Parts: sequence; structure tokens; C-alpha cells
Amino acid sequence: MECKRLFDCIEHQLQHFPKADMLSAKENGSWRKYSTQEIAQNVNELSAGLHSLGLSANNFTPEGSDKIAVISSNRPEWLIADMAAQQLGIIWVPVYPTTNPLELAFILNDASVQYMFASNQDLYNKVMSIKDQVSCLKEVYTFDKIEGAKHWTDLLNSDAATLQQVEAIKKTIPVDQVATFIYTSGTTGTPKGVMLTHRNIYFNLTMGRESFPFPDAPTLKVLSFLPLNHIFEKVVSYIYMYSGMGIYYAESMDTIADNLREIKPDGFSTVPRLLEKVFEKIMLKGEELTGIKRKLFFWSVELAQQYDNLVPGSWWYQQKLKLANKLIFGKWREALGGNVKFIVTGGAACQVKLLRIFNAAQIPVYEGYGPTENSPIISINLRTQGGTKYGTVGEVIKGVQFKLEPDGEICVAGPSVMLGYYKRPDLTAETVIDGWLHTGDIGEVIDGRYLKITDRKKELFKTSGGKYVAPQPIENKMKESPFIEQILLIGDNRKFVSALIVPGFSKLKDWAKQHGIEYTSNEAIIKNTLVIAMIEDIVEEYNQLFNQVEQVKKFTLLSREFTIDKGEMTPKLSVKRKVVLANFEKEVEAMYQS
Repeated sequence: MECKRLFDCIEHQLQHFPKADMLSAKENGSWRKYSTQEIAQNVNELSAGLHSLGLSANNFTPEGSDKIAVISSNRPEWLIADMAAQQLGIIWVPVYPTTNPLELAFILNDASVQYMFASNQDLYNKVMSIKDQVSCLKEVYTFDKIEGAKHWTDLLNSDAATLQQVEAIKKTIPVDQVATFIYTSGTTGTPKGVMLTHRNIYFNLTMGRESFPFPDAPTLKVLSFLPLNHIFEKVVSYIYMYSGMGIYYAESMDTIADNLREIKPDGFSTVPRLLEKVFEKIMLKGEELTGIKRKLFFWSVELAQQYDNLVPGSWWYQQKLKLANKLIFGKWREALGGNVKFIVTGGAACQVKLLRIFNAAQIPVYEGYGPTENSPIISINLRTQGGTKYGTVGEVIKGVQFKLEPDGEICVAGPSVMLGYYKRPDLTAETVIDGWLHTGDIGEVIDGRYLKITDRKKELFKTSGGKYVAPQPIENKMKESPFIEQILLIGDNRKFVSALIVPGFSKLKDWAKQHGIEYTSNEAIIKNTLVIAMIEDIVEEYNQLFNQVEQVKKFTLLSREFTIDKGEMTPKLSVKRKVVLANFEKEVEAMYQS
């Protein structure tokens, strides 16, 4: 296949489907649409401005190329600046808005960042608070207009001669030039910069687009709200642009529901945690119903839990499902804008129950998988006949070589495997061996075609009795209960498996009311003996699905969720086990005292 640079998507759109809404965002209460032509002009003029600062790819090496960082929520300026940097061969270094100041300083110093874009006042203040610790950082530009700060539009340069120079430089950028450093710490460790080239990402987006498939669809709209800093959202953004879909940015995580109803998107990408929260809200609405409406609601949900796309069920089941879709699920679809044709979820395991329910409700959810180091897609459930199997992450996409090690570790090779970790040849050598990327994930192949993730290699723990336990499948199963919001299993070098459990407090409030229990606070309710007994029954019910050594023998209820702010979750909402164990050390030790 012909390999292109990521920024070539602009020329591709101009040639095949120039759009009035290539990128769109809410500005002053209304949707501001940026056409393909306007984006092209902004990108070229920003490239010219960056070129005037003396920034370039130099000798096209990761060390020699200049770097620009960004700390921002999703907005058109993010991709405009990204592509403007790419056109000069500058390496783009995105930083999560939630990154703490110490990590931010480390990343900027490690990458030798010279210039930076910050989205708003709070993020600008965060960068300025550590600027003295980053001697290489010359200037910070903002996307919002902020008093005392330089605005990104100050860089726009429309000088004809400089724009001609930019056009000449664009032609020299090789597909093997590093496009971005994605700093990732996973769930442990110091951030490390994953070096991804244009070839890595373009190959992955092309094969992902072809496999799924995403056909050219210039009339479709998508909503973007997962952080663009994550390679998953960045790659799907370029898939959208190469497919001609208009990208609309949610104002914030809190406005997603409103934005869905406003723009009525054809699709979006998400993570399981957000799908879980959507489902929790739906179920709480159901709890408020009475009489026949309530019975119909829960009858429909129970029916949907039996749905299997590969086994259509009896004629009678199909008729009942049609009725449920007409009476109940139609309202769910309306809440998502009434037009959703695909939702792609990744980053963590999605509950099979949710996949069954949403797909039965004609809200197509497709689970995929892949690490940053593979740009990232390895596999995805497909929009083809028989291409989806719930409980798996689908089929390995075209062009990706795949194998399982004897211990079940998933390994891949091919053009989408990273160049390596920046300035960390030691870690690169441990991770990419003879061209094969060792993902650290354990898996198996189902029915000869579907990949199933069974656990993280590093998260397997061994009890003091010498038995291995894979916590993730147990945690995912127990989270199917609406009374269990979050759960973390413990047992490494311990005599039995225990768990920290965050209850589903919204559900718990309703339960307490029904049982005449006063709900004064989260701290008080988790100490109530009736509540503890109820959760104990739920845990014991799920325990029966697992081997004796895997069963949860003790648990402690927590009064708050694990959060990003306390360092307990990554920005893509994966739990950092070591941090949680450290933060709740007393609670953990208490379970093993007697």
C-alpha cells in the first residue's frame, strides 16, 4: 500500500470531499464549523509561523527534530497545531490535561520541548508554575485568549514567500519521520515516550479503516470527547478525516449528553467506564418508573441480556425484542441523538452484559484492542457478518502479524509497531524482540478467529500458596452487579484473595430507602451491617463462578471512587493497582490481620 503522512489528510479531503464541517466546536454557545479549506489555510499559516521561529526536523532523527508540546482538551486548534507541526517534521508531544506538575516537568525536559500550546487559563497556569524547571521551554501559546499570554493566532504567517517554503518542506517529510511522542506510564512507572512515525500511524489507521470497515462517508458526523492525547482517539480522528467524516468536539465530559442530542452523530469512540456510567443513568431512570412502564422497562433489559448476534434466537424471542425496541430502547437511541451507527470502545475490557444490552437495543458497540506501542489497533470486532463476538476484542486487523507466546502473551509485528521508547533503548529491547512487540497482555484465540484478552501479564498475582490468579476477569464479572461500581482484587503473596469495593452509591441509596435505612453519608452507609451483608451475598454469588483459590474471601467497602486526581486511575480510566494499594494500605492490611 502507498504510505502517506498524517497531514496529507487535508489534501485528500480537498481532492475527494471538501467539507463545510471538517472540524467543529461550540464557541459562544453555537457550533462553529471549520471547512477543509479553512483548516488547510490555518495549518499552512501556522506552519509558516513555526518555521519563522526556526523550528524544523533538522536531520529527521528523533533527537535532532524540534519538539512542540500541547496540553489541552479536544478542540479544532489541537489538530490544527498537530498538523502544522507535522508539515515541518516537528515532533508533537501531547500531554494529558490531568498530568500533575511533576510529571509535566519530566516530560517537557525529557523531550526537550521548546514551545508549547495550552488550552485555557488553568492549564496555562499549570505550565507556567513549572516553566522555571524546564530550561529548554522558550514560550507558551494559548488557544483561549488569556491576558498576558501569547495567543496561537499570533503565530499565523501569511507571507507568500514563507508559505512557499512550507510547501517545499512538506514534500521532503518522509513517512518514516517520527510524528509524535506519546508519553505513557501505563499503570506503573515513570512516563516513557513512545515514538510513532507517520508510517506507523498511517498504516494502522488504513488497515483499521479497511478491516472494520470505515468507508468514505462525507455525509457522516462524529462526536469526539476521549482525550486526543491518547493514541486511540488520535488514530480514529485521522480515520474520520481520511474518510471524510465531520468531527464535532464535545464541550466537556459533562455536556456529552447534550452534545449528542444537538449534533445527532453517526458514531463516536469511548472507553468502557463511560458506557458503564451511561448504563447506570439509564437504569436509575428505570428505577423511577412505576406500574406497567416499570415492568416493561426491566422486562426489556432482561430480554436484551440474552441477546447474541451470532445466535439469533427463536422467532418468538425476535418478536419480543422488536417490541422492546419499539417501546423502550427507542428512547435510549434518542438520548444518543437517534442516529448512532457505531460506537467503538477500547482501552479496557467492556462488560459482556453491556455489549449484549446495547447491541440488542440497536446501539452498535464494537470492542477493540491495542497498545500505544502498536499505534494502537491490533484487533477489533467488525461490522461484517459474523465479525463480532461478545467477550472478545474481535479479529486481528489486516496487515498485523500476530502470535501467542507459550505463556499466552500477545505479540505482534508489522509496520505499526513503534520505533521505540525515546532515549530508552533498554526498555525498547525488553519490549520489541526480533521485531515482535510483546504487549504484556495474556490472550487466547476463540473459534480460530476472535482474540480474547484474559489478563495483564504483570497483573497476574500468586497467592502465598503458589496459585496464580488473574484478577481482571473476576473484577469485570463482579462489576456486572449495579451495587459494585469499582473493585480491585488483592492477593499477591497473601494467603487468600480479598477485595476493595466501591459500591454503586446511587443504586445503594434506592436500596437503603426501600429497606428503611437512613442514608446520611457514604461513610456511614458502608458501615451498616445490612448493607455489608447484602454486598456479601452478591460477592458470594459471583464467587461460585470461579475456582476456590480465585474466590474473594474478604472485602472492604470504600466511601469514594478511585480517581485520576489522587493518581489511582490513568487518564484513560484504567486502575493503577499499586497506587490504590498504597492509598488504602490500612484497609488492606486490616483484612489480613485475623
